[in-house]
Amino acid sequence: MSKKVDDILKEVLARVEPSKEDLKKIKKSLSQFKEKVEKQIKRHKLDAVIFEGGSFAKKTMIKKDSYDIDIFIRFDEKYKKENISELTGKLFNEIKNISIIHGSRDYFQIKSSQNFFIEVIPVIKVNNPKKAENITDLSYSHVKYINKKIKNPKILDEIKIAKAFCYAAKTYGAESYINGFSGYSLELLIYYYKSFLNFIKAIARHNQGKIIIDIEKYYKNKNDVLLDMNSSKLGSPIILIDPTYKQRNALAALSEETFKRFRQASKKFLKNPSIKDFEMKKIDLEKIKKEALNKKNEFILLGLKTQKPAGAVAGSKLLKFYNHLENEIKRFYEIKNKGFDYNQGNCAECFFSARKKKEIIIEGPFIKDKNNIKKFKKLHKKTFYKSNKIYAHEKINFTLKKFIEDWKKKYQRKINEMSISGLKVVE
Repeated sequence: MSKKVDDILKEVLARVEPSKEDLKKIKKSLSQFKEKVEKQIKRHKLDAVIFEGGSFAKKTMIKKDSYDIDIFIRFDEKYKKENISELTGKLFNEIKNISIIHGSRDYFQIKSSQNFFIEVIPVIKVNNPKKAENITDLSYSHVKYINKKIKNPKILDEIKIAKAFCYAAKTYGAESYINGFSGYSLELLIYYYKSFLNFIKAIARHNQGKIIIDIEKYYKNKNDVLLDMNSSKLGSPIILIDPTYKQRNALAALSEETFKRFRQASKKFLKNPSIKDFEMKKIDLEKIKKEALNKKNEFILLGLKTQKPAGAVAGSKLLKFYNHLENEIKRFYEIKNKGFDYNQGNCAECFFSARKKKEIIIEGPFIKDKNNIKKFKKLHKKTFYKSNKIYAHEKINFTLKKFIEDWKKKYQRKINEMSISGLKVVE
């Protein structure tokens, strides 16, 4: 079994290791870009420096169809009351193919080539993490810590394997539409557990309670962690004390749902190891549709679109709308299966397999409201009284498709307010 696992992990590493050609192109593009920006920083007489961040700087980057490389412009603390996003934007007057990504602090995306983007994030230089006004201000400390602690190429390889596994299990990313493992948290976890296998074994055998990891041993025991940290940071199933800031949980974004999905994937791999566990799985919509129809359920596939910037913002808006729509459908249907697939751009697809409820209860006006009681009785045949109100039993006489179409017309304003520019029935 161990030889089989070793062979699988070697193959995974070979697949996810960026090619020398890709790395060479990235380094060249970055060097040229940094040179241009550094000239602009001097020209505008700004007290700021550039540093490379993310997985590229930490040597934990894995091969992808499209690369996003993080570049941070680190402004001196004297700029903390200024709009550093605005100051950063002035540096790019001569640069083409640039987009502004709006967030807690606006940052910039530059398209260097068809499959290579540079993301420029303005941050404030902070010596004390408590003074950080934005999480990105801690990025420099994160890069510095990982590069200092992880020098062993074997551990770097284990991190790449862990990232590939999380991508395949759809648990990679701290964005709100994933609520999973960030790159930094995975680097810390593999450093702590020493290998990918040790990590997933620990997760697979965990039964109850929170996993608390304090790499630098800032706290005497687990109770001290729970007492000292802000309660808002303790909601995740794993509490990973940030080694660069003891009062931050590096896995605060991890949700119970994503953790369970990762745990199931870990158990599955350990029970029956396969290279397929590291491959992105496409949802077999035809199979799901066939199963729904065989069970006499209704099936619907929807296309969603937003005008919000691609990435975390668009993904979060689309997921929020999907969850809202699910709750609306639940009023009339029992949902048997569902799914949401975000394409990293401005669009997503979602599906529902559902069965009509036999009947629903509609709440009416208070008994003392005689006029509206009469109107309610005209609209509904089967009525009854309970707790000073009138109610009605109502059968559902519309299809799921008809419900979506009518709901869209009725709540178009609400749809627009949720930043959704497109909702259509695909099938």
